[in-house]
Amino acid sequence: MAHLNLVQAVNQALLTEMARDERVLVLGEDVGLDGGVFRATEGLYEKFGPQRAIDTPLAEAGIVGTAIGMAVYGLRPVCELQFDGFMLPAFDQILSHASRLRGRSRGRFQVPLVIRAPYGGGIRALEHHSESPEQFYVHIPGLKVVIPATPADAKGLLISAIRDPDPVVFLEPKRLYRAFRQEVPEGDHAIPLGQARVARAGRDVTLIGWGAQVHTALQAAELLAAQEGISVEVLDLRTLSPLDLETISQSVEKTGRVVIAQEAPRSFGFSSELTALITERLFLHLEGPVVRVTGFDTAMPYFSLEQYYLPDVGRVARGVRQTLSA
Repeated sequence: MAHLNLVQAVNQALLTEMARDERVLVLGEDVGLDGGVFRATEGLYEKFGPQRAIDTPLAEAGIVGTAIGMAVYGLRPVCELQFDGFMLPAFDQILSHASRLRGRSRGRFQVPLVIRAPYGGGIRALEHHSESPEQFYVHIPGLKVVIPATPADAKGLLISAIRDPDPVVFLEPKRLYRAFRQEVPEGDHAIPLGQARVARAGRDVTLIGWGAQVHTALQAAELLAAQEGISVEVLDLRTLSPLDLETISQSVEKTGRVVIAQEAPRSFGFSSELTALITERLFLHLEGPVVRVTGFDTAMPYFSLEQYYLPDVGRVARGVRQTLSA
């Protein structure tokens, strides 16, 4: 197996699928000759040419709108939108067309489209470059939303997203792009969408995260085990929509306590819906309140305050202690 970081794993997934299926192509700003702002599409232009690694104007609505047309007529486009905050100009195309065409056409048309974007904070970037917009997209019927936390998952989940008949929003935690390397299976490595991963087994508390927060959760679990003997089970959701309620239920029924770590602002986010689902479905198994550890209800602050905004190991550990003390 190759030892790859997350951005290399994304690149391998694109290479694998473009070589396997000539209908797969990539399009976006600087994805061709330059290989993308984070180099996720490096080498694709040289290998597959300008017809399948397409540099576009700086027009996110145009990129996604064009890709929808390509998908409807049989291609499998993968859009790259340079940063998470730049997805909003394409929101109308995603909401009004990509997510609805199957229903609008009574199943006549499908939209096998992937919209990739670097996601989240942690790299000291400028405004609109460090957003956590997953709550917008999980709310839209007809979309699937995927957020990998490891290189192996990034490759396997992206391959499955490209092969999926429905539109998929694929958010890549940018602070993990080059944070570490991992063994990644070569060739055809597909991980089914909608299956969570038990990243660490435990018995006292279920700690749920996605994207970069999975690693914060794992560090908090190690700290609590070493210092206080608390056994924390860490769940990596991988796919937010569709959500793997079965794996969540199995863990919560075992531990009886839940903490959710979310980078996005606290109010009306995905952690709120997850809290409601757990409370509705698993109330009789809960031994304490569900605790959320989140970002704040502000825009991501600039450089020197970014570390105070993002949920860190200390805040997540306090959340675990809070639900255990209830």
